[in-house]
Amino acid sequence: MKLVVIFGALAVGKMTVGQELVKITELKLFHNHIMWELVLEHFGTDIASDELKDVIYKEFAKSDLYGLIVTCAMAFDSPSDWDGLNHITGFFKKVNAEIYYAELVAPQEIRLQRNKTENRLLNKASKRDIEKSDKHLIDVDKKVRLVSNDGEIPFENYIKIDNSNLSPDIVAKMIKEKFSL
Repeated sequence: MKLVVIFGALAVGKMTVGQELVKITELKLFHNHIMWELVLEHFGTDIASDELKDVIYKEFAKSDLYGLIVTCAMAFDSPSDWDGLNHITGFFKKVNAEIYYAELVAPQEIRLQRNKTENRLLNKASKRDIEKSDKHLIDVDKKVRLVSNDGEIPFENYIKIDNSNLSPDIVAKMIKEKFSL
């Protein structure tokens, strides 16, 4: 079992890179908005979306499937985000999965452009109010640190990629090659 965690700032390209990684590996993608958008669409709130994600993580970790890609925004100065990351990986550590971490970074101006892409809006209905979504991205950038400091990431299987000028398929290939997926 393999777990690939793709993390970084809002609209950095986590889901899109994950989609490309699925095309070139046997991994499945469970991006951070799948459950949130589903629950929001049907109930008008994100009630219980984290608990439902936990069910997916737990059952997937017990399966015979090759592996899973999960994505998450990461505020490196937030202990609760570190706890959240450890919570997700904990399901896979219990089954001795190989865990890999890929951090994506790009400046805000590029992420604001990506915030409006057709693929993002297709997969994330909550982002379709562009003005509100852009404001949220800018506000979050002001409140938390969304890029790791050098040497801060304690994981052995880790890569940091500035994907500002790289296509998602190239980034996916870099991740695949780095971790021999």
